[in-house]
Amino acid sequence: MKMSPAHPASPRERFLTSLLLLWLAGNALRLTVLAVPPVIPLIHDQLNMSATQVGILTGLPSMLLALAAVPGSLLIAKLGVRAALVIGLMLTAIGGALRGLMPDVLWLYAMTIAMAGGVAIMQVTMPTAVRAWLPNRIGFATAVYTNGLLVGEILPVALMLVLVLPLVGGSWQWGFVFWSVPVVVIAFIVMALAPRAAANGGAPVRRKWWPDWRNMLIWRLGIMLGTVNAVYFSTNAFIPDYLRSIGQDEWISAALTALNLGQLPASFILLAVAGRLERKAWPYVACGIVCLLATGGIVFGSGVWIVAAAAFAGFAAAGILILVLALPPLLSPPDDVHRVTAAMFTISYSCAVIVPVISGALWDLTGIAAMAFLPIALCGIVLVILAPAINHVPRMES
Repeated sequence: MKMSPAHPASPRERFLTSLLLLWLAGNALRLTVLAVPPVIPLIHDQLNMSATQVGILTGLPSMLLALAAVPGSLLIAKLGVRAALVIGLMLTAIGGALRGLMPDVLWLYAMTIAMAGGVAIMQVTMPTAVRAWLPNRIGFATAVYTNGLLVGEILPVALMLVLVLPLVGGSWQWGFVFWSVPVVVIAFIVMALAPRAAANGGAPVRRKWWPDWRNMLIWRLGIMLGTVNAVYFSTNAFIPDYLRSIGQDEWISAALTALNLGQLPASFILLAVAGRLERKAWPYVACGIVCLLATGGIVFGSGVWIVAAAAFAGFAAAGILILVLALPPLLSPPDDVHRVTAAMFTISYSCAVIVPVISGALWDLTGIAAMAFLPIALCGIVLVILAPAINHVPRMES
């Protein structure tokens, strides 16, 4: 009996499938990374870590997002979007799950580096996937995968202490395994459903991969994004131990959840108005001021006021993140998106990696927990100073 060929997917089905894949991959960008902050006090105690070592643990993902961004660009150029994304997902899941295999700080660092290398590959791949899969809906597709990223930040911090740890017997090690499982599932979904023709791009081996470091656009965007990355990752890292040091342990989960949940309103607002704000300086100035005030609220507030301040910090950080991430696929020729994105992330995460270490060192040297937030506040000031540069962002030539 002759079988009829499978009915080809309609344009609408391809559109919805691409959106689903982008949203799921966006989740995977943060699920394993943000599983750490809620259990930092447990890791701190079991591994006898200093505040500086906690700062290093927090800074490692940012360091790898900087160091592995350009190799991620090479991987995309040689293998295409689909293969690069799957490799990034699997590396993230394996490294994330193995972080707690041995009770040793160096092992924790090594597996964090492996996990963060996978995240770096994915992070460079996402804007390229937006351009390849949905070239006519770049702004909307960017908002969709960024929304997935924000959900991937919220779920671990909201559920790790109240749901996951009780489920795995209070073990932070098995908690890390728990959050790696959905990343593996997402990898298989991408492998099965990602558009192959768009991923191959005709002749990916001919693509350039080394960024044009002379282009001032990537430096302007990279440094501005770096200040926001530093604010976000450092605040996530030091809220748990800081609240414990001032006797407000009961607010740890709420504050971390607020920091990440506060990003969602920014995501929905910018979904509607991002196109009108891309080249305006005032949103960046406003977000920098909000970051500064929110940091002060965390340090000088108490109880619910700390939670509110954390929510405002998350809102401001997400606003800048979404505005900047939409620019590479909008301003770059199709075959240059991965190069521009890699350069931007290299610069931004190089700026961000040092701040948690400085914060931890200030705490250790002074013995004053609040000093950990001084570098975070300074990042908000730097953002305000640099914001006028956005008025001069040029459109790149093909």
